[in-house]
Order: sequence, then C-alpha cells, then structure tokens
Amino acid sequence: MKAISAVLVLAMNVAALAAAPAEGLGLSVRADGALVKDGKPYRGIGVNFFDAFYRTLLKPGDTSYEAGFKVLADHQIPFARFMCSGFWPGHMKLYREDKARYFELLDGVVRSAEKQGIGLIPSLFWFRSTAPDLAGEPCDQWGNPQSKTHDFLRTYTREVVARYKASPAIWGWEFGNEYNLDADLPNAAAHRPPVQPKLGTPASRSARDEVSHDMVRTAFAEFAKEVRRHDPHRFITSGNAFPRPSAWHQRTEKSWKTDTPEQYAEMLLADNPDPVNVLSVHAYKGDVGRIRPTMEIAARAKKPLFIGEFGVPGGPSPQTEKEFAEMLATIEREGVPLAALWVFDYGGQDELSVTATNGRAWQLKAVAGANARIRAAEIQ
Repeated sequence: MKAISAVLVLAMNVAALAAAPAEGLGLSVRADGALVKDGKPYRGIGVNFFDAFYRTLLKPGDTSYEAGFKVLADHQIPFARFMCSGFWPGHMKLYREDKARYFELLDGVVRSAEKQGIGLIPSLFWFRSTAPDLAGEPCDQWGNPQSKTHDFLRTYTREVVARYKASPAIWGWEFGNEYNLDADLPNAAAHRPPVQPKLGTPASRSARDEVSHDMVRTAFAEFAKEVRRHDPHRFITSGNAFPRPSAWHQRTEKSWKTDTPEQYAEMLLADNPDPVNVLSVHAYKGDVGRIRPTMEIAARAKKPLFIGEFGVPGGPSPQTEKEFAEMLATIEREGVPLAALWVFDYGGQDELSVTATNGRAWQLKAVAGANARIRAAEIQ
C-alpha cells in the first residue's frame, strides 16, 4: 500500500505541476517548436558563467559570482549557463558528506541570480567521467539505466530540479557538456578520461571508459525523463556540441569519413532524443556556415536551436573582431532562439575569458548590442 500511495502522490504532484501556469517558469518549447517565455516567443544571447557555482564550491567563502551577476545585469545579458556540480569526483566530497551545506552554496548562486534578474541554465553532469567515478563504475554504464551511474543521475537530478523548480531564475535544464564529441572515436583509447587519483578518479582506465553515441543517448533520455517527473515546463538540453563532421561514420564504421548532409541531420536529431526538446550545438572557428542548415533542421524537427557556446579566442585584433562579428551577426540574422558566449569571467581560460574590464570587454558590449536589437525588433 505504501508503494502504491507513493506512486499516486507522485502522479498527483506531476499533474498539479502540469496544470500550473507556465509564466515565471523559465523557457519552454511550444508544440510548434517555438521557444517561449511567459507565453511569448523568445530570443536572447547570454553567456557561459562556467564557474559561478564551482568557485564557491572550491572556496566556500568566495561569493564573487554576486559581482558577476551584477555586471551581467548592468549589460542586460539575460541568462548564464553554468556547471552545476564539481568537475572532478573529489570536488563532490561536500555533496557526499554534507548535502545541506552543498545546497546552501548552490542556493546562494540561485538567489543571487534571482536578485539580479539573470536566468540560469544549470548543467548537471558536466564532465563525462565524474558521475561514473562517483558510482565506482566505468563510463560505459551511461548506457545502462539499471546501473549505479544512473542511480546517481536520477538522485542528483531529482534533488536539483525539485529544489529549484519554483525559482524564476531557472530557465532550463542541461545534462552535461559535449558528450557527443567523445562518442565512437576511432582513436578512443587515446582519449579516455584523465586519471587523477588525488582528485577522486580511478588509478587506471580501460576500454570500458570509452563511450558510444548509443550510450550517451540513453543517458540524455533518462535525464530528461527524470527532469519531467518534477518539472513539466522548462526546456531540456543535452549540452552537445555540433556533431563531428564524421559522426555518422564513426558510429557505423569507426571511421573519420565525412558525413553527408542527411547523415549530419540524422546524428544531430538522434543525439538530442525525446524528451530532450531543443537541439544543442557549440559554435567556434569554422562553424558559422553550419548554423543556417542546422536552423532548418531544427524547424523541421520543431526543436529550437540552442548554441550553448560560441566564441573567438584571442585579444583585440582586426581578425578576431571580424570573426566574432561574423559569428554574432549570423546568430542574429538566422534568428537563433538562444545562444551563449563562451566564457564570462573565467580565470581558467585567459585566452577566452570576457569581463567588463579586460581586453575582451568589447565582446560583452557586442552581445549587449545584439540583445538590444533583438528586443527592438520584437517591439516593432
């Protein structure tokens, strides 16, 4: 009777959430494939604030994310994507030993974003080996819904989503970062996850730490199902990059042979499986030409495109500014619903970090200008 009651209560809670108005609950995807906010089609360009939470997880007294969100608000940058966990297994020690304190730190980030009116897209399983390492399993267990890795996936997803589903700061939910790029590599043995025992990894890796597209697709779908048990509204994204130019051939024959446009579309859609309801890509040098055909695929699939990262490394120079302007103009011209600059205020990547005062501050101003034009167009 207790098990039946629990199921009934869960069903009633989900039904109640589904019946609640979508206003104030971040971004959702309409039946026609439009990305919407407060019931209206939405477009916006944000940033990756990669370590907004990570910095305070590593140093609990560090609340510099507050100043960061203030800078974003001052520039009218609408949202930030961030890593919503530790990077290495050892960085999840606080979560395992004192969840209350762990979530206090995360609460601070969410409350700060709420205060400044900044949307958040938390990425829950950023690095592909962290969850399996925490579960004591190899990475191939991403493909096994009955594994301890999936137990961790469901538990952490439930805890985060249930805790923050009422926050107006949360705009959507992301699984992880660029898992598709590591799938079915012909030289996979050379690209197994790093070994860092002092940071909580195993002392060695094996072929079982290599992943396939089928494995990561299973993980994406199971993540999305768990999100939907608690939040029926907000969009769900895989966090993938653009498929590799050879992704279809990697999956079918472990070769680097270039895919056809049809094979590219097949991989893009399959790598963002239902109930994942947006198409995720990351755009860097050489990717500008891929945006328009990908928007066309997104329109046919009725899944809005999210360029979760875009950027041009280097300081101010005519070439850098030209490449960045071309990327930003393409995002704007093609009507990409959602895109995020890589990366805001991140000391770990000086060649890409953008702040309001460093040599790449012009990129932040350029994004602010693009958002102003998007808002002006919506008013007309």
